[in-house]
Amino acid sequence: MLIADSDLAQAGRRFLDASAAAAWTGLLRPAFSLRSPGAGEQIVGYLGGSPLLPDDVAWPQWEGQGPLTFIGAVDCGALPGADLDLPLPADGALLFFYFDGQAGDGTTTVDYWEPGSASGGSRVLYVPADAQMTEREAPDPITAYPMVPLAGEPVATHPDLEHPAFRAVFGDPYAPDAPQTGVAGDEFNAALDAVRRARAPHHHIGGYAVPLQGSAEVEAAYGRFPGNEPEAVKGREELAAQLMLLAQIGSERGAGMSWGDTGSLYWFIHPDDLAAGRFDATLFTWQSH
Repeated sequence: MLIADSDLAQAGRRFLDASAAAAWTGLLRPAFSLRSPGAGEQIVGYLGGSPLLPDDVAWPQWEGQGPLTFIGAVDCGALPGADLDLPLPADGALLFFYFDGQAGDGTTTVDYWEPGSASGGSRVLYVPADAQMTEREAPDPITAYPMVPLAGEPVATHPDLEHPAFRAVFGDPYAPDAPQTGVAGDEFNAALDAVRRARAPHHHIGGYAVPLQGSAEVEAAYGRFPGNEPEAVKGREELAAQLMLLAQIGSERGAGMSWGDTGSLYWFIHPDDLAAGRFDATLFTWQSH
C-alpha cells in the first residue's frame, strides 16, 4: 500500500480530477530513501570514507585526468528488495565514484553532452558479498569525504513533468490545447514541491530521479544517443523511459559534499544491463540549481 497511501498519491486525489488522479498514481514508483540513521536503525550504506575493495580491483580512473573520488556505497542485501521495482543483486555492495575535480587540471568537469565525459568521470562497481576485501585509501591527490552512515525507508517517487513516462500519459501539460486535468496547476505542483523539500537532501535508490533542471533520465540517455538530430532525440526519449535509477546522491553537508550549487549526482542503468550485471554500462549525469 506504499504507493496508494503515499503523500504523492494523496496530492493527486486532492488536486486532480478522478481520472487524472488514477493515472498519476499509476505512474508512481517505489524507491528507498537514504538518510542519517536513528538509534538502533539498520545501516544500509554510507557516504564518504574509505571503500572496501577486493585486492584485485583497481581504483577507478578517468584516463588522462586521474582518479575518481569515492562517493558512497550501499549494501544490496540490506535493502528491502520486495519494496523496490529495481532488481538489484540479493547481496554484495554497489560502490559509486565520481570525478569531483580534485584530480586533473582543475578545470575539467563531467558533462553529459561531452562524448566520453560522463562515462570517464563516473563509475559504479559491484563487489560480491564473498569477495576478499580490504579498506582502500584514496590515491593522491584525492582527499576522502568524511564518512556518514545511512539508513532509510521506502518512499513513493514521481516522474517529473518532462519525463517520457509522464508525457506518455499526460502529454505536455503546458501546451495551449492540453486537457485541464490539474497536473499543471499551482496547487498540485506546490504539493509536489513540499514533498521534495521534506525529503532533502535527495539520496535514494530506485524510483524516479528528483531533477533540479530538466529530466535527469533524458540527460543521462545523451551518453548513448548524443546530438540533436531527430533520430538521436527519439533514441534518448525511448531510452530515458526505460532507464532505472541506481542512485541519486544529493549535496550532503555532513559529508562535506556539494555538487555545484546544492546539486545532485545521478547514476542510471538499462534493465537489460542490470539483469546481466553490467554495471560498467551505467549512465551518469549531474545537475545543480
